[in-house]
Amino acid sequence: MFFKRLRMDINAAMENDPAARSKFEVWLTYSGIKALSHHRLAGWLYRHNLKLLARIVSQHSKKVTGIEIHPAAKIAPGVFIDHGMGVVIGETAEVGTGTVIYQNCTLGGTGKENGKRHPTVGEHCVISAGAKVLGGIKVGNYAKVGAGAVVLRDVPEHATVVGIPARVVRIGGSKEGVDLYQDNSDPLRDEVCALRERMFALEEQLSAIKNSKESKE
Repeated sequence: MFFKRLRMDINAAMENDPAARSKFEVWLTYSGIKALSHHRLAGWLYRHNLKLLARIVSQHSKKVTGIEIHPAAKIAPGVFIDHGMGVVIGETAEVGTGTVIYQNCTLGGTGKENGKRHPTVGEHCVISAGAKVLGGIKVGNYAKVGAGAVVLRDVPEHATVVGIPARVVRIGGSKEGVDLYQDNSDPLRDEVCALRERMFALEEQLSAIKNSKESKE
């Protein structure tokens, strides 16, 4: 079973990384492959109630690869962690087969809540560099999360999300109907617009006061 999963991980790297020249090179040098192999061992230890040993393995793997995966996280075979430095995957996170995760991504929680507090990422998704997927949310199959996005709400299947907070910009090949799925508001834009309206109101008040004084004179 371990070697079957390892082969699937290596095949995923070969399919998704044009720089991969051979399976042997991938096995020897790719930090994502090493991290997933260590995670399989840590997960086995964790499930057999050897939780301290599991955490020791996961922390050693973090030092070696720069990738931190909690032993209890559920990661399907065939996931590809590209480059990987800075990737963090939390305790109750789940990742489906065929998904690609780039460097500096976080599948994390939003606080100290108990239970399912980390995201579930479907199959064949792309989590781009620097993206943060937070909370017990679901990312649908074949979804794409843009670089640097902060995802706080469920992502539909085949959707592309970008921004902070992330919003849907495309469903499959169409932009139609995306407003039905997520809020497209931009808090920074709204604040700037509110300040601009306030400034116009103050200018009108000042102008009225000035005109009043001039008429009295």
